[in-house]
Amino acid sequence: MQKTKSFYCLWHDYHKILPKTHRHTMGQKIDLLLTETIEAIAIATFLPGLEKLFHIQNAIRKMDTLKIFLQLLWESKSLDDKKFITLSEKAVEIGRMLGGWYGKVVKQNSPQNIKERKKESCGADERTPTHDPDSTACQDCRSSY
Repeated sequence: MQKTKSFYCLWHDYHKILPKTHRHTMGQKIDLLLTETIEAIAIATFLPGLEKLFHIQNAIRKMDTLKIFLQLLWESKSLDDKKFITLSEKAVEIGRMLGGWYGKVVKQNSPQNIKERKKESCGADERTPTHDPDSTACQDCRSSY
């Protein structure tokens, strides 16, 4: 979240100096995409497990779209090379972090990892007759679920 907020602050400084023709079109669109990305990240931060995925995917899509609009600004000479490179590098880094977060959530919530966490939570293993890793609660840890 911190990198995305600092990216927004940098973008805000650059947005002010865009040519008027692009400031109120593509500039506003980029601003909107970035604020929606921050919102999606904030929402995902406070959701449990798989509920995060939709919002993380949404943030990834918005960052990808934002990168296209940045490139359009640069190609139309509304953004100089140095500013474009700076913004693009930060956008790519944020995209990488979002992709990593998405992968981590998927991995943590895979059926195999959920089974492992169930076994760890009750301390039982496969040989314990009362342990059923596929049930919502085995007899040894019924109060845990």
